[in-house]
Amino acid sequence: MRTAVMVAAVVFVLFFSYGLVLGKVDNRGLLNPDLLSVNLTLIPGAAAKGAVCLDGTPPGYHFHPGFGSGANSWVIQLEGGGWCNSIKDCVFRKTTPRGSSKFMEKILAFTGILSNRSEENPDFYNWNRVKLRYCDGASFSGEGQDQANGLFFRGQRIFEAGMEELMEKGMKNADQALLSGCSAGGLASIIHCDEFRDLFPSTVKVKCMSDAGFFLDAIDAAGGHTLRYFYDGVVGLQGVAKNLPSSCTSHLNPTSCFFPQNLVANIKTPFFLLNAAYDAWQFQESLVPASVDPHGEWKACKFDRSNCNSTQIQFLQDFRMQMLDDIKPLTRSDQNGLFINSCFAHCQTEKQDTWYANDSPLLGNKKIAESVGDWFFNRSPVKAIDCAYPCDKTCHDLIVK
Repeated sequence: MRTAVMVAAVVFVLFFSYGLVLGKVDNRGLLNPDLLSVNLTLIPGAAAKGAVCLDGTPPGYHFHPGFGSGANSWVIQLEGGGWCNSIKDCVFRKTTPRGSSKFMEKILAFTGILSNRSEENPDFYNWNRVKLRYCDGASFSGEGQDQANGLFFRGQRIFEAGMEELMEKGMKNADQALLSGCSAGGLASIIHCDEFRDLFPSTVKVKCMSDAGFFLDAIDAAGGHTLRYFYDGVVGLQGVAKNLPSSCTSHLNPTSCFFPQNLVANIKTPFFLLNAAYDAWQFQESLVPASVDPHGEWKACKFDRSNCNSTQIQFLQDFRMQMLDDIKPLTRSDQNGLFINSCFAHCQTEKQDTWYANDSPLLGNKKIAESVGDWFFNRSPVKAIDCAYPCDKTCHDLIVK
C-alpha cells in the first residue's frame, strides 16, 4: 500500500506542476504576447528567517501593481501544486518548481482573476494582483527540517515572509483585500484565512476564497481512505500540526484538521467556496487512483463519464452528496458565498475560459467572476449549488489524456 501511495504522490506533483495527468490545460502562457507577463521576484531576507523552499532556496512571488480605483485593493493568489508525504517524494519534489525557486518559471502569464483587463476580470482587474509561489509541499503550513536529506519544511514561514513582503510593498495601506488560492493553495487559503484577516485593521474589508481546495476525507472505490493516508504522511513529516487552527486540533487529530470539512465551521472571516462537485483531481487521484483499480474497471469511466455504469455514477453522486453535507456550515452565514457547479473541473479562477469568457460555466445565469464579485462587494447573496450531473451543459470538464 505504501508503495502505491508513493507512486500516487509523484502523480500529484505531475498533475499540478505540468498538467500531464489531465487535459484541456490553459497552456497559452508566454506564447501569447497579448497576455500579461509578470516577472518572478524572490523574497529578500526570507532565507535569513528560515523561510525557504524544500531545497533551501528563497521563495518567490509575481506582483502586478494596481491602478486607479484599485490602487489600494489587493488579491493574493496562493499557488497550488500537490503535496509530498515522504522523504523520497519530497527529495523528488525539490527538483521541480514546486520545491525549488531554481526551477520556477521566471515569468508567468496572469489570466483569470489575475488579469489586468476589465473585459476578462471585471471586478479585480485594476487591483494589486499577486501570485505567491508554492514550494514547500504542505499547503504553506509546515515547520521542520530533515538535515540528512537537505529538506526544509518551512511552508508556514514562507506564508509569513510573503505577507510581510507584501505589506512592505503597500498592502499595509489596503482598504480591501482578498486571499485566494487554487487546489493545495485553496486548502492553504482555508487554513490561513483568519490569520490573513488579522494582518489588517478591523476597518479594512478582508475576505477569503478557496478554489478547488475542498478536499474530502472520502472513501475511495476500494473502500479505503487514500487521501487520509496520504495526508497523514504530509502532516507528520512536515510538522504541520503546530500550524493548524487550535479550534480544530483541540478536539480532532492533526490529519483530520488538514481536511477543510473540519475547518470551515470555525472560519470567522467572510469566506467563498468555489468547487466542482465532481472535482477532477479528487476523482482521479483520491476516489479512484490506479492503486485501487488494478484491473482497470474505472478506466473507461475516468476517460469519459458517458462510459460510467450505473454503480459508478452512483458512487460519484454519493461523493457530491458528501460534499454538500460537509459545506453546510458555510451556508448558515450570510457573510459566506458558494459556487458549487456539477462539473469535472479543477481550479476555475486562474483559467480565463472558466473565470470570465463568452462560454464560461454558469450558475443562475452568472459566471464565476460575476458571482465572486457579487459576494465580495455585497451586491447580492451568492449560495449557488448546481443540480446533479449531468444537468449542467456549461461545464468545461477536464479529461484524461
